[in-house]
Amino acid sequence: MLWPPVLVVRFGDPFRANCSVQRAGFSLLGWEVSLAAPEPTMDRYLVWSVDRMSKWNIRATCYALSEHGGQCDISLPLLVYKPPQVVSISVSSHSGILFEGQRYTLQCSVQDVAPVGNLTVTFYRGQRSLGRLQSNNTESKPVTEVFSLEISPRKEDNGVQYWCEARLELGAEGPHPPLVVKSQNYTATVLFGPQLTCPTKLRVREGERLGCEVIGNPEPSVTWFRDGQAVVLPARPGREHAGKYTVLATGALEQQNFTVEVEILTGRGAANSQNGQFLLVVLLQVIIGL
Repeated sequence: MLWPPVLVVRFGDPFRANCSVQRAGFSLLGWEVSLAAPEPTMDRYLVWSVDRMSKWNIRATCYALSEHGGQCDISLPLLVYKPPQVVSISVSSHSGILFEGQRYTLQCSVQDVAPVGNLTVTFYRGQRSLGRLQSNNTESKPVTEVFSLEISPRKEDNGVQYWCEARLELGAEGPHPPLVVKSQNYTATVLFGPQLTCPTKLRVREGERLGCEVIGNPEPSVTWFRDGQAVVLPARPGREHAGKYTVLATGALEQQNFTVEVEILTGRGAANSQNGQFLLVVLLQVIIGL
């Protein structure tokens, strides 16, 4: 009989394991091990005690010699582990700025861990899990392994923090809770746009500000044209400012233009409901996008 039935020990730590027989009839009890093997005994139990685990590949077998001849052997399942030294996250072959819609590879590097086959790596976007990966490597000694996950950032990902964690799962006999090491945060800078939102017919009351919604990173520049000439929008437009305009939005990635017909309404009546309906649709799109 072995106790513990399974031995999980951290490299460099001390440990003890006991082998015993529950009945008479055995003349000798011993351990076959390559590290600090105890002397065989005629007692009914024998403790294997080690001050410092210094081997990665080690087999341990307890044997008992019968008084009637023959030998009984029982092996002790033994797992030697080492937590990750460093866990870090990066974007493969990249300077740090991301472009909306393009594909990139997040890399989680786990350094000096054993056994890597018991390792699970999880990628996160903020607090949301993006995916879990495991290694197929059967090496028992410490290794460094890089885990990869593809992403395609959106404009909503600008400023989001990506990170990863490495979890060493060592079973019921291992540490509880399992050993977890987290990476640093990678803050995404996502360039996008410009995105121009404007109704084809813009109705405003006299004195109201003219304008269309333009977003992007970096912030786009916006130029209004009338009759082919760049114009400065008036702070308080009047009826003379009605007509067709072209809106040009220029960002770091591209340009967008849009033709809009401006109608100036006089009197105290509200502007045409088309503007309100359009803005409501835009607001709903923004809310759904969040």
